[in-house]
This record gives sequence, structure tokens and C-alpha cells, in this order.
Amino acid sequence: MKALLQRVKRASVSIDGELYSKINKGILVFLGVEKNDKEENAQKLAEKVLNLRIFEDENDKMNLSLRDVNGEILIVSQFTLCGDCKKGTRPSFDKAASPDKALDLYEYFIKYVKECGFSPETGKFRAMMDVELINDGPVTFLVEK
Repeated sequence: MKALLQRVKRASVSIDGELYSKINKGILVFLGVEKNDKEENAQKLAEKVLNLRIFEDENDKMNLSLRDVNGEILIVSQFTLCGDCKKGTRPSFDKAASPDKALDLYEYFIKYVKECGFSPETGKFRAMMDVELINDGPVTFLVEK
């Protein structure tokens, strides 16, 4: 399971020109699910995302987590994170989970984040979405579990 994290000042998802979800200061998570991923991977990844210290403290050091700054979280499924670009010029998606499995683990990830006390906003699974963001920093991390 992979998550591309972007620390944002704000982010939103629109579908067919209509605003679907939005957040202010927090983390935009693009989530990729691979064939061998399980609920355990989702839990570990969620814990890492929620506790990763990527926000500045009073000394301008990355020392605060999403919880510490009372930040918001937007979770968007993105199977292309599972694409392998090592060979040739066309990505291979052999490692990506089937849509059914990916949906189950995407929803589980969201549920687990809620159980941790957050109110995540989301994208819509398998929808063509327009994602807008103001990256704060820029600060971007790729996390895998």
C-alpha cells in the first residue's frame, strides 16, 4: 500500500464540475492499493500518516503531526501510484489490486482514520476527479507499508 502525502494549505475534489469535498490546512493523501495488501497494511499506513511529524513547530522544525496541528485530511484513491515505470515508456499496473479489493481497502483505510478520531474528506472511488491543492512548502512524501 502506498500513500503520496502532500501537506496542504487547502485542497478539494470536484467531479463533473461540482465540488465534492474540500479541506483546509492538513494532508492530502493519494492512496494506492497493491495486490498483496491487507487490512494490516492499511492500519499501519494510516497510523504513519496521522502521526508523521511534517508540520513546523514554534522553531520552524518539522516536529508536529496532523493531530498536533488539528489538521484536516482528504483521502483520494489513486491506482496509478501502483504503476511500475521501470521498463519501457508505458506503465505496468500488474502490482495494482483489483478494483473490488482496492475499494475494500480504501474504505477500510477511511474507516480506520475515523476510528482514530479524524473526520476525513474523500474522493469518489473510480471517478474521474479534478483535484486542486495549494501545497504548503512544498512538502510531499511517499510512504509505503
